[in-house]
Parts: sequence; C-alpha cells; structure tokens
Amino acid sequence: MWQSEFVQGELRRLYPSCEIEILGMSTRGDEILDVSLAKVGGKGLFVKELEAALADGRADIAVHSAKDVPMELPEGYCLAAFGVREDPRDAFVSSRHASLDALPRGAVVGTSSLRREAQLRERYPGLAFGALRGNLDTRLSKLDRGDYAAVVLAVAGLKRLGLGTRVRAVIEPEVSLPAAGQGALAIECRAERADLVELLVALNDPATAACVRAERAVSRALGGSCQLPLAAYAQLEGTQVRLRGLVAAPGGERIVRAEACGPIEAPETTGEQVAQALLARGADAILSSIQ
Repeated sequence: MWQSEFVQGELRRLYPSCEIEILGMSTRGDEILDVSLAKVGGKGLFVKELEAALADGRADIAVHSAKDVPMELPEGYCLAAFGVREDPRDAFVSSRHASLDALPRGAVVGTSSLRREAQLRERYPGLAFGALRGNLDTRLSKLDRGDYAAVVLAVAGLKRLGLGTRVRAVIEPEVSLPAAGQGALAIECRAERADLVELLVALNDPATAACVRAERAVSRALGGSCQLPLAAYAQLEGTQVRLRGLVAAPGGERIVRAEACGPIEAPETTGEQVAQALLARGADAILSSIQ
C-alpha cells in the first residue's frame, strides 16, 4: 500500500488534473503466511490478482516490488516504468546483537529467502535459520518476543515504512548479494495502453531501469523464481553496467558466482552474459538438483 500511495502522489504531482484512485487488493502472497513462498508458487503469488484487475478493467496500472515480479510476464502486459531505487541491500535486525559476526554459534536467524539463507550459511556455518513470513510488523514482533536472535530483511522495506532505525547493520553485497530488482518499484500495465505507457515514462528512472533489466535478464535466463537461491545485482559505473550474479545450493554448500560489465544501452545482453558464465561454472548442476 505504501508503494501504491507513493506512486499515486507522484502521478498527482506530475498530472494535477488526473484523478488517481487506489484499488486495495490482497494477493495470495499476502494471505499464505504459514508456508514458505518457495513451496506454494513463488513470486507470482504477489501479482496474479493485480494482473487480473488490469485484464478486466478494474485497474489501469499495478504497482509491484520489482523483485516480486515474475521474469516472464503474461502476453499483453509490460513493465512501463521503474521508480528510483531505494537501498537494495539486506538488513541485519536484532535487539541483542550488533551484527552477523557478533551472533553466537547456534543462534537462530529468521529469513523468508532461500537466497539470503544460502549465502549466510556459506559464510556463517555455525548459525541456524528459521522460516519467517508475514508483513514487517509481524516479522519484527516475532523477533522482539524472542523467536529469533536476529532477522534479515530488505533495507528498502524498513526505510519506506519509517522503520529504518531497526536496521542494526547493513549487509554488504559481498556477504549477501541482493535479489534481482530488490529496492525498486515496477509499474505494470497492459501493453496495448499506449496512452498509459506514455504517461508513465515520467516516473521511469533510467539508471534503475538499466540495472533492474540487467538483473532480471540473469534470472530469466536461469528460470529464476522463489524456489531458486539466485541473486543478481547491478550498479552503474559511468556509462557501464556492472553486474554480479550467483546461484547457490539451498544449504550454501556450493555457490557459483560471475560478473560482467556492459553498456547501459544493452543491459539484457550483460545479464545474459552473466547467466551463461554461471552456467559454465556449474550453475546448471545446482539448478537441476533443486528442480
């Protein structure tokens, strides 16, 4: 809802004469809280109901967290804009400990992400991990009542909801490479709505769009979903996109990494290069063992 209200405010600022209404919806991803997303359908659980509203005309646009959008959109839909990216890194949140390095052996860390868990298991084999679902308030309440020694969440979500003070430490990409699209907003509409696509261009941040498109290309080439411990993170360096990617075995016992740079004008090509490099280094064996 924060994301929708933010986009509503930006559209009102850009187009004062346009009436912008929010159609509040609950998705299956919001409702299924007792099972990990990897086991019940993955990313699509957060977008299917919204796309149905676009299809039948109840809504004109849908606002998503870019990391929740499946890599292959249904025919007739497009991502018309990517908003300016918030901090894409992961956050260490704890009431008792200052950082991952300060956690005692056997401490339980809560996370809903196979990507995070696999990377942290590799670096911190002495830690234990527990599934963590629910909205941010629910996750933080579970931490505060002592269910976990710490939890790992997205910095962006905490900051957007005014909970940035709960970030005890930011986890750098070298420790936990972010998910494709993490921290960015994606605005979806029907591809046939040229009028909307033209209006939404004003909301598009070219730097964010280039980075996220590169990241999504990695995930798309590897069949990325919540079921796969897969990360992709791009940064602009001048006119180049620097892209890092990895694929991990769920337990973190094996992780393959790759990196490439390419022109900002062709981010998908760079993404495909990283995906091919990952496959050449053994990502295909990891993926086939999971699937």
